[in-house]
Amino acid sequence: MSRSAVPASVRRDWGEDDEGCGILHVDMDAFFASVEVARRPDLRGLPVIVGGDGRSVVLAATYEARAFGVHAAMPMARARRLCPQAVVVPPDRSAYTQTSARVMAVLGDVTAIVEQVSVDEAFLDVSGARRRLGSPTRIAAGIRARVRAELDLACSVGVASTKSVAKLASGMAKPDGLLLVPRGATVELLHSLPVEALWGVGESTRERLARWGILSVAELARTDVAQLQRIVGQALGRHLHDLAWGRDPRPVVPVRQEKSVGAETTFDTDTTDLAFLEARLLELADTCARQLRRRGLQARTVSLKVRTADWQTLTRSRTLGAPTDVAHEIFLAARELLAGVDLAGRAVRLIGVRADQLSSAQVRQPTLDEAVDGPGRRGAEQAMDEVRRRFGPGALGPGTSIGGEVTSSTTAPRRADLS
Repeated sequence: MSRSAVPASVRRDWGEDDEGCGILHVDMDAFFASVEVARRPDLRGLPVIVGGDGRSVVLAATYEARAFGVHAAMPMARARRLCPQAVVVPPDRSAYTQTSARVMAVLGDVTAIVEQVSVDEAFLDVSGARRRLGSPTRIAAGIRARVRAELDLACSVGVASTKSVAKLASGMAKPDGLLLVPRGATVELLHSLPVEALWGVGESTRERLARWGILSVAELARTDVAQLQRIVGQALGRHLHDLAWGRDPRPVVPVRQEKSVGAETTFDTDTTDLAFLEARLLELADTCARQLRRRGLQARTVSLKVRTADWQTLTRSRTLGAPTDVAHEIFLAARELLAGVDLAGRAVRLIGVRADQLSSAQVRQPTLDEAVDGPGRRGAEQAMDEVRRRFGPGALGPGTSIGGEVTSSTTAPRRADLS
């Protein structure tokens, strides 16, 4: 839920008793844009948008740009119309990854119980750090001060007794704030919110609840659980009813299992050229495979995403016979999925590849080609990794697909937008 959707009465002081409120949610403010401003102080105070040229989307915007209605995932063309004076900065994902690692290192100094949920947010359980560092609110204030001093970045922190309420609180504290929700004030706060504030209520769930006249968390809390389960399903119905009463036993999990890696790209011009689309798939498959190998992972499922010129998004997926981190195998699966998509003559504006069902590559079984001929394609791709490591990511990339074969090229591939 956006901060603007929170009633003004909710964004207030809920009390100072943080006993039993050992869960913190740390959320970096306008992270990508803030990193750019920290790198270029001359941009401070200006509306800044992080995004690509042409028909890409906004990745992040400073609050100065947001004041004009610009927000993440908005088409860049619309963002430029809303805020023509904005400074547009191309994304530097390496810088964001490095800065994220520094932020997480700060959090790791507070407690070992850190659950990173994205590049710019994490949960902490600071219950065991009280004797060393003080109360949860004092710890939260210390985190904010250290991130500001060491990285010149702002973060908002929510302090509560559960993960779901801590996340709500950090959103209400934005920008650059800290909000404590005492255990005794949890239900009062929750029952003052619209139903979409609950973790797990997306647009479709909100619409289903609205058809039954359930518009607020208070109304949801007063609804019979069996009725909720008939509306949204058994598991979700029970879960939402618990959240509405502040019941959320989920612990902070220090090690987060990565669920997928992926890459996608938006074209400058809509296209129906199948050969062009397949060439892009090869580049995206190569990007996915490199991420997998770098992280010591392999994927069992390959998913394809296609967005047409009329903004319809089509997805397909396929489970492989064995897990892989080889671009050639990911590409072949993605190409077959693309062949099965009925575009009905529509042009394509975006295409993406995602590798799912990840597992450790340490238990990887050799393919038939490797068993017979040695390292084969995987060995070649590992050699390409080494060339890129030594001479830069643009030194070598995938070439064309010739009869189903992946060939290398010394021309850098078109940059894909990592998702």
